[in-house]
Amino acid sequence: MTEFEVPHRLRAFVRAREFSLILLAAVVGAFAGVVVTLMSSGVDLLHSLFFGLPLGQRLSALTSLDPVLAMLVPTLGGLVLGVAYTFIAAWRPAREVDPIEANALHGGRMSLTGSVIVALQTVWSSGVGASVGTEAGYTQFASGIASRIGRAFRLRRADLRILVGCGAAGGIAGAFGAPLAGAFYGFELVIGNYSVTSLAPVGIASLIGYLVAGSLASVHLGIVAPQVATVSNQDLLFAAMLGVVMAVFGIVLMRGVHWFESVMERSKLPAALRPAIGGVIVGLFASVTPQVMSSGHGALRLSGMLDLPLRGIAIILVLKALASIVSLGSGFRGGLFFSSLLMGALGGQLFASAMTAINPALYVDSNAYAVIGMSALSAAVIGGPLTMIFVALESTGNLWLTAAVLIAVIISAQVTRELFGYSFATWRFHLRGETIRSAADIGWLRDLTVGRMMRHDVKTVSSEMTAAAFRQAFPPGSTGQVVAVDANGRYAGLVMVAEAHAAELAESAFIFEILRHPDDMLLPSMTVQEAVAAFDRTESEVLVVVDARLSRRVLGTLSEAHALRRYLAELELRRREYAGAR
Repeated sequence: MTEFEVPHRLRAFVRAREFSLILLAAVVGAFAGVVVTLMSSGVDLLHSLFFGLPLGQRLSALTSLDPVLAMLVPTLGGLVLGVAYTFIAAWRPAREVDPIEANALHGGRMSLTGSVIVALQTVWSSGVGASVGTEAGYTQFASGIASRIGRAFRLRRADLRILVGCGAAGGIAGAFGAPLAGAFYGFELVIGNYSVTSLAPVGIASLIGYLVAGSLASVHLGIVAPQVATVSNQDLLFAAMLGVVMAVFGIVLMRGVHWFESVMERSKLPAALRPAIGGVIVGLFASVTPQVMSSGHGALRLSGMLDLPLRGIAIILVLKALASIVSLGSGFRGGLFFSSLLMGALGGQLFASAMTAINPALYVDSNAYAVIGMSALSAAVIGGPLTMIFVALESTGNLWLTAAVLIAVIISAQVTRELFGYSFATWRFHLRGETIRSAADIGWLRDLTVGRMMRHDVKTVSSEMTAAAFRQAFPPGSTGQVVAVDANGRYAGLVMVAEAHAAELAESAFIFEILRHPDDMLLPSMTVQEAVAAFDRTESEVLVVVDARLSRRVLGTLSEAHALRRYLAELELRRREYAGAR
């Protein structure tokens, strides 16, 4: 089915003016605010139906819950989700692309239908109590809408990527009540860079997403942080220490999800039953404390959470971490962002208590370290240090505290990068065999294949041709090399024309005696990077392109000079896009 597109005249008007992209970003931001409100309301409605909560009350804010409901709802909800996965896989066997992958590999192209499916799965997962973050659904749905709008206007690749980032920025801004954090989420995580061209669209989308969600939501969606005392110089050192601790904890958390996924796969259980098994385990944890359930929105009212006894905080931290690992590892849909905020806050509180226990003379404000820990752990998990700095600033309004957050976040992000090398999203890509480390656009590299660059007008000769016949057919200067094939038409090697005319080669000799690179071939699917590496390895200026290594049917040739020219031309095009040139 052909996708809907706006009329040509309107498309041309939008593509010709930068201000038009800002207008589209504003529309996307409004949609993002509506998406956040609808999804949050959907989760609230499911909590009301399944757990008997009044609308607006958060499941993770409860201090107690009926053990029967705590066990039954996640288990049956996981079973329903698993069965739904089976039907969806039969209908849509391809994996849905998220905003980061879309911008990194597909030029911002996302499926709106797939995004709606992911959003509904996320709402259901959080609604039945699984310990997953709804932010993944917010950004998926909002970015899917942005991508669809951009394709309707046939936006350029760079503009479409920016619009997808606008959708994610608006969703995060609305979810956290933090427009600056939303904007930098779009820059850092979904667009992969900051440029003058993207500043206005992403900023407008984030602001409008925040305003729309705030005006439509019945309850505050963001973080309610406690009052924080003055931050002293010693707190900067402690913040650095906490950054290291949170980085290690974040790495353990991310690896834990993969470990539990591996356990589920080795168990040979049907995929449809795995979420139900995860629901049973989450239900057991929720029987101890329901604050481990759902995304953790309610528990992010940190003022009340941090008044708990230290033993209670430690129990919630451990169980929340295990619940998040089990939920995501068993197949519930969602993210780790919201969960990492809660776990980081609890970890920061415990860290402050440990510092006080070591030296009672120290004054360590546990409220401050809750915010520092929250930011440091989330920076390790999501890979957006500036995003987390602005989350802390906008939720507390405390500039001096933000200085300590800055130190913790920088160290946490760097330690994670050195020891692990991935955020949670890019770790998942790595496990699937992808090589992307961010949303930076590398899709054009994969699109620039040998098949697109090669010359098709290839001249071939038989490897049984004599030197005399070859010299007559290809006099000196006519060409640099000729492709030789065997009697079955398979690639045999390259004949260097200069070598064929060398005096040492007898007239009666066969050219197979002087063939070069008989086993060095390119395939049409190779990228320009792989081709350049092959040229370096073989030290050849030209290589033959064959259909497959076994059949060796010649399709064309590619020169190193042409491959490098195309590569540099594409690099210059991307540089101009980042600089805002059209």
